[in-house]
Amino acid sequence: MKLIERLASHWALLGGIVVFAIMIVTSVNVGAFGLDRIARMYGTNISALPGYEDFVKLAISGAALMFFPYCQLQRGHVVVDLFASSFPAGIVRFLDRLWLVAIVLLALFLTYWMILGMAETRDDSVLSPVLGWPEWPFYLPGIASLILWACVAILQAVRGDSHV
Repeated sequence: MKLIERLASHWALLGGIVVFAIMIVTSVNVGAFGLDRIARMYGTNISALPGYEDFVKLAISGAALMFFPYCQLQRGHVVVDLFASSFPAGIVRFLDRLWLVAIVLLALFLTYWMILGMAETRDDSVLSPVLGWPEWPFYLPGIASLILWACVAILQAVRGDSHV
């Protein structure tokens, strides 16, 4: 059980590193754009990073989902307690477990479709337009994230963790 919690934490840290890399590449690209405007006044140019858009699109597609398991672990998702706050604690715990099961089913449903999408992308040999990178491997972090998200929700449902 601690293993899943540690995995979720480390997975989110890895997602943060990917987002940090995206930020660095974006900053360099914006800086090159600014330097190019100055260089043009002197009859020369400085090119931005080739394939910048490819890198950002592919990296963010995996990084965005990498935070979901940790968010679930911390109960950082939005919880609406408009009506449930007035229910007895037993009913609130039941509803909470019911929603945890719904989250598990949602994560597994999305995992299934991402696996199909990855297989189709691989079979079609889809490449990023500028860099020419195969796109299918970039599905793997998202698939792993969804599976880990489901595992965290299962752990919470089994342990009876409640947000109340």
